[in-house]
Amino acid sequence: MKLIPSKSLVIVAVAAALVLVTMPATAQQSPQELQQQIQQLQQQNQMLQQQLQQLQGAVSALKETQQKQSAAMITRLDKIPEDMAKYAPVKPKGKEKIYIKGFISSTFFSQDANFAFGNGQNAEWPKEEYDKNAWFTGGDVRNTRLDIGFTGPKLAEWTSGGLVEMDFFGGYNGAGAFSHQQPHLRMRLGYVEIKKGQTKWRFGQDWSPLFGEWPISGSHIAFPLGYGSAGYVGWRFPGVYFWQGLSDKDAPVKLQFQGGIFEGSWNGPGPPTASLSAGNVGFLPQLEARLNIVGKGWKVYVVGHYDKKDLKGVGEIVPNPPIKDSITGTAFEVGAKFTPGNWLLHGNVYTGKAMGQQFGAITQFGDISSWGGWFQVGYNFTKNWSLYGFYGMENPDNKDVLEWGGSRMENTMFNLHLRYAFGPYWFSIEYLHDELKVGADENKVKGNQIALSWLYKF
Repeated sequence: MKLIPSKSLVIVAVAAALVLVTMPATAQQSPQELQQQIQQLQQQNQMLQQQLQQLQGAVSALKETQQKQSAAMITRLDKIPEDMAKYAPVKPKGKEKIYIKGFISSTFFSQDANFAFGNGQNAEWPKEEYDKNAWFTGGDVRNTRLDIGFTGPKLAEWTSGGLVEMDFFGGYNGAGAFSHQQPHLRMRLGYVEIKKGQTKWRFGQDWSPLFGEWPISGSHIAFPLGYGSAGYVGWRFPGVYFWQGLSDKDAPVKLQFQGGIFEGSWNGPGPPTASLSAGNVGFLPQLEARLNIVGKGWKVYVVGHYDKKDLKGVGEIVPNPPIKDSITGTAFEVGAKFTPGNWLLHGNVYTGKAMGQQFGAITQFGDISSWGGWFQVGYNFTKNWSLYGFYGMENPDNKDVLEWGGSRMENTMFNLHLRYAFGPYWFSIEYLHDELKVGADENKVKGNQIALSWLYKF
């Protein structure tokens, strides 16, 4: 765009030009004629000033138009995702409304022992220590989770809906040099539900009521701290689940009954994936009942469990080991959570027998009595910074463990976790120490892990 000269420069230039042009003539003119020329020049000057003002107005209008057009273009660009969702939405076949949620999780870790159920985000107890080159590092993204839920049509007075939940702990694509970077997707939950008032039913795979409070961690999410190793028990099964409120909605302390009847499960004698285990023989479902008591800033729950396993399996083979033909699984658990001020205190304790299918007895299968528990204390220094300390312990009966071919006698876990939360982001650094006693001599196997984690919730 060309630069426009200022008003003063234009006037001076025009006057100078006119003076130069008329100088020879004005020298011979009378005063009256000169006065007339001066008046003409003044009129021409006024006309030039008006034209200059009109030109400046046009330039200002052009700038304003360009600014409006730029702002409109930015607005249109910002609305592209919204317009795409409007004109190309995910449309279910029926009258459902679909939503997607989950989180993206990654952990960079360093360990000095080989852990079960794996190294990284699912490390629960040390299997093997190393004398040399003990520390090794790695990255893990398998906690990453995707939930696809829907709210369905109303059925008389009942609302309907459902959920499918997945993460990436389904194993690796092969066993070669590049397999670790290609974890498989796995299904966690899959159910439909109906609800009316304080009554709710779920049909499909969901968490058993025994799976209660869970510790906060940036690295151990799908496999929580102490899960199957230090007092944290419970698992997910296909079945029917039921919730019923027992108090008024406005009551200061609310009571709720929670129950479940779901498939039996064990580690043999036939393949569990074909529903041929000791827990699948006949109609032997697992049964659980739970009472939730919830107040302002606190909750307490109690759970009871019962199941039976036919160790002869389908086809009546000889049990291995040949100790009993059947065993009964029982468990009782108490859990609680308190949030006074900036503090968090929560955990659970349990006692049970033959609960290997629910990750009891340090995940060992047999007629093994065990008890365990964990607790975690947290404090929010600010709305962003938090510090958590975790301790858990699992203690099976040593005689039962040896009789049923096990080896894990006792396990303790400690975890210290510093977290920075900013909106949907978590940044965490954690130190984990675990100590396992193995065999009749209770030899100790120790393991340590340092984990730096990032998480984004959506």
